Amino acid sequence: MMKRKATLLVAALLMGAMATNAIERDTHRRAWNHHLQQIVFEDKDQGSRGSNIYHAIVPDPDGYIRRVARQVMRTLYYSPKDSLPMCRSLHYTLRDDPGISAKGGNSKQTSIFYSTRHVAKAFGDGDTAKVDFETRGVLLHELTHVYQLEPKGIGHYGQNPTVTTFIEGMADAVRIACDGFHDGDRPKGGHYTRGYRYTGYFLDWLRRTYRADFLKRLNYSTRVVIPWNWDDALSYALGQPANAEALWTMYMQAMGEKTHR
Repeated sequence: MMKRKATLLVAALLMGAMATNAIERDTHRRAWNHHLQQIVFEDKDQGSRGSNIYHAIVPDPDGYIRRVARQVMRTLYYSPKDSLPMCRSLHYTLRDDPGISAKGGNSKQTSIFYSTRHVAKAFGDGDTAKVDFETRGVLLHELTHVYQLEPKGIGHYGQNPTVTTFIEGMADAVRIACDGFHDGDRPKGGHYTRGYRYTGYFLDWLRRTYRADFLKRLNYSTRVVIPWNWDDALSYALGQPANAEALWTMYMQAMGEKTHR
């Protein structure tokens, strides 16, 4: 009898601990979700092949987008209490478009479109898992644009190549850190100033080589390094003096490649 009571007590304690953990997870999830308040999903290409494929892999767009957004926020910030931007309304649209995806608007009214044409193309060989992987990867990139901080004191995106490189490179770095690219997607050669995957894989190598919170610190460098520049930003993010060109040379050597632009 005593053994049975002890077993029941242990079971009750385990159930209580599981319930407490579930409540804590839900509270933490809602804290992150506070920074993505409203999602307006619109399908402007209903009935198309790409639309049908998308809905087959994403039956709950609101929940799907929020899950990916939390991954992005956790990659860029330590806690929901950090100074991350507030997205009051996200208008997410499926549409027939020759492009892939893009983010527009501002923190009050943010928009992202995703091409149904691209979805259908990704499904060309009938691999649903491939489309799911690509859809998540693209969303990781675009949602990074929603939550990342931007360099100050050197102009704006599209005006200064350094800003554009940082913005697009960070978006792909987050995608890489969240397993949003396949093995073999790293481009060879190039230079960290070329943006997108060239910059992204370089930044991810720094994260893996030097410190796990590198992307969080590099993101925050935009608040403390003004005017923003690569050398000072990398020094802040790594916590030690750094030279971007020297690090790039080390990265190329680690990849077994020669340094060139």
